[in-house]
Amino acid sequence: MTSQKGSNYILIGMPGAGKSTIGVLLAKALGAEFIDTDLVIQQKTGKLLKDIISEEGNERFKQIEEDVNASVEAENSVIAPGGSAIYSPRAMEHFKEIGTVIYLKLSYAAVSERLGDLADRGVVLDSGQTLYDLYHERIPLYEKYADITVDTDDLKIGEALEKVLENLI
Repeated sequence: MTSQKGSNYILIGMPGAGKSTIGVLLAKALGAEFIDTDLVIQQKTGKLLKDIISEEGNERFKQIEEDVNASVEAENSVIAPGGSAIYSPRAMEHFKEIGTVIYLKLSYAAVSERLGDLADRGVVLDSGQTLYDLYHERIPLYEKYADITVDTDDLKIGEALEKVLENLI
């Protein structure tokens, strides 16, 4: 069973943007299901994201992530994929087919302030790549795939949720 465009909301953005936190609250507000694809990856592999990356490498992790994201079948759901989902055109086109993609936009300063050790978060970084590099590499991709962009800089979680909901009306 496939879903109609608009029946799902997919939250994209940098690590620390609040995809999971806002996603859970958004799902509650909409009476929808919530799917965190990072958790689906962990359930399917039996490993933490950081362990998949360290044991199998970035490219294998990206392939696993792409396969999981491209196979999500949902209706009336809020979906929070990992921040690197946007590297997969196949996964992102699938998300655009099954729902509305919402980019939770944060400034580099806000992302930098929110994040701790990137390795502990299971973030894919190429050798020598910094958070600054990663941020500037991903921003054009988030903007490319977004149906709606919500600037959440300087907003508390409740305020960010309200701003997302305003954009859905």
